[in-house]
Amino acid sequence: LLVFLGVGREDAVEDARRLADKISHLRIFPDEAGKFNRSLLDVSGEALVVSQFTLLADTRKGRRPNFIQAAPPDQAEALVESLVSGLRDTGLKVETGRFQAHMMVDLCNDGPVTLILDSKE
Repeated sequence: LLVFLGVGREDAVEDARRLADKISHLRIFPDEAGKFNRSLLDVSGEALVVSQFTLLADTRKGRRPNFIQAAPPDQAEALVESLVSGLRDTGLKVETGRFQAHMMVDLCNDGPVTLILDSKE
């Protein structure tokens, strides 16, 4: 499972832990009947977590994205680590991108499933 993680200024450790629980238990993998009834844990899946501050872009005004809602790097990195730790605590194998690094991430989307999870909702 590829997780692009955007951390906002208002996010806290509790948000990261709640998302880790949600991600690991969310039933998004098909069962024998093709219905979404299996979680990442159920399928013995793995996760790649990549920090992505651009998910917090505000593009409502002008032509340049505003990233004021994104957490500062120190806060964001700690919360990314909290989420990763929470996923690992469930027994999942988790890899990460390098924080604040320019990375090339290839995604082969197997099926039409892309979800947005918001810790505040």
